[in-house]
Amino acid sequence: MKAVEKIKEALGDSWLPEIYRNKVRTIRTRAYKMSIPEKENETEILHTLLGIELKVGRRRISCPDLSTARYLQIFARIGVTEVAIPYDITKISHIADELESSWQKTLLLIENFADSSSKRSRSKLRNTIASLLREEIRQIGAGPLIPEFRQDTRQRS
Repeated sequence: MKAVEKIKEALGDSWLPEIYRNKVRTIRTRAYKMSIPEKENETEILHTLLGIELKVGRRRISCPDLSTARYLQIFARIGVTEVAIPYDITKISHIADELESSWQKTLLLIENFADSSSKRSRSKLRNTIASLLREEIRQIGAGPLIPEFRQDTRQRS
């Protein structure tokens, strides 16, 4: 599809898998599996008495903080079941901001390229892009389940 290629080209370095590859997978991460359907999902962040939860369809995923919930929400929306989470919690919020803005730009470009088209063709284009995003993120991978720890921590020799 030409529209998919144009959208990917228009986003350039803001393409969601590029951000994931360059900003997430280059740092120390841990793998996280979500038992969600591999399709575009409705997501919602809930503030409950037990803490923050990410609701994906009918499933709820407990999250340690809001930034982690925002980060996971982006991948849950497009149906990515296995993703790498930065081990340094101070970096999650900044990366989540970039990923959310990338997703919003993608949605705007879908509307622009499918403006004269019917609702059905817009939906088909959106599903095609979500499928492409899932596949590219799957190819990049989620990395190790447990991050590597350096055993040598001595400051002086």
